Amino acid sequence: MFSSRQFSKIYIAVSLLILTVCVGVVGFILIEKYDFLDAFYMTIITVATVGFQEVHPLSNDGKLFTAFLIITSFGTFAYAVSSITNYISDGEFREYFKNKKVNSAIEKLDAHVIVCGFGRNGKQAAHVLKKHNTRFVVIEQKKDIVAAINHRFSDLVLEGDATLDEILLRAGILKAKALITTLPMDADNLFIVLTARTLNPKLTIISRASEDNSDKKLKLAGADNVIMPDKLGGAHMASLVMKPDVMEFVDYITGQGGDNIRLEEITFANLSGEYQNKTIRDLEVRNKSGANIIGFKTAQGEYIINPSADTMIIPDAKLFVLGTTDQIVKLKELFA
Repeated sequence: MFSSRQFSKIYIAVSLLILTVCVGVVGFILIEKYDFLDAFYMTIITVATVGFQEVHPLSNDGKLFTAFLIITSFGTFAYAVSSITNYISDGEFREYFKNKKVNSAIEKLDAHVIVCGFGRNGKQAAHVLKKHNTRFVVIEQKKDIVAAINHRFSDLVLEGDATLDEILLRAGILKAKALITTLPMDADNLFIVLTARTLNPKLTIISRASEDNSDKKLKLAGADNVIMPDKLGGAHMASLVMKPDVMEFVDYITGQGGDNIRLEEITFANLSGEYQNKTIRDLEVRNKSGANIIGFKTAQGEYIINPSADTMIIPDAKLFVLGTTDQIVKLKELFA
C-alpha cells in the first residue's frame, strides 16, 4: 500500500499539474476567446515547452499570459515528471502492486495459519506447514529476511510488526484457524497472544517462550500451547542418548521422516454421519484404508494409547491415525 509520504508526493505533483492545465485552459478561453479544445491544446504545448506554433496569433495580453504560464509551469511540470519517474524507478510503483497482490491473495484465504516471525523456529514451522500443504501467511519485520524468504507460498509474506492490530488484520486473523508466534522476546509474544485472542476467540494459538515463568503468563493470556525450544532441545538430546532408536522413530513419524509418513488426527466432526457414534471396530480403518488408529482423545481430554475396538466415537472425541500419505488420503475419502 502507499505510505503517507509516497502518496503525498504523488498527490501534490499530480494536483499541481492538473491545476496548471486548468489555469491555462481558462486563461486562453477568457483572454483569447479560444474554444475548449484549442485552449487545452495551447496549454499542453506551452506547459510541455515543445515549441509548436500557437493556434491563432496571440494578442499582447495573450502573449503576457503565455509567458507567465511558461515560467510558472516549467518548475511544476519538471517536479511532477521527476516525482513520478522517481516513484517508478525506485521500485515504489512495483512495491505498491506487489502489496496489492499480497492483500488480495490473503483476503481469499480461509482457515489458514499465521506465522509471526521467520527466525529459526518460524522457518521450521513454515517448513512443516508447507510439507502438509497448509496455506499460511508469514509476518516478518526485518526487510532482509522478507527479501530472502523463498517458499511455496512466498507471495503471502507481510512486512510489518506482528504486535500491531492492523498487521494481524491484514494477515486475515479473523478467518485464520491458527496462529504461531515465534518472536525472540517473550513480551512481544505475550502481546501478540493477547491481541490475537481478542480479535479471534476461536483461534488456536501456539507461542514460543524463552523464560521459565513465561509459559504460565502466555497461557493465561490465551495461548493454547506454549513451546520452550531450549528445554525441548535439551530433553530431546538426552533422550537420544538413552533410547536413540525410539526417538528417531518418533521423529520419523512426526514429520521428519519424509513425505510418505503421516500422523493425522480425525475429529468427530470430520466423520460423515454414518460413522459418528460408532465404535472403532465399526469403522474398519485398517481393512478399508491400511492406516492404523494408534491413539484416542476422549471428550474430557484424556488420551488413550492403542484404544480398544469397542471404544465409542462420540462428540468432541478425536482419533489419531498413522499411515502413508496414500493411506491417509484414502481414509479421508472413505470417512469424510
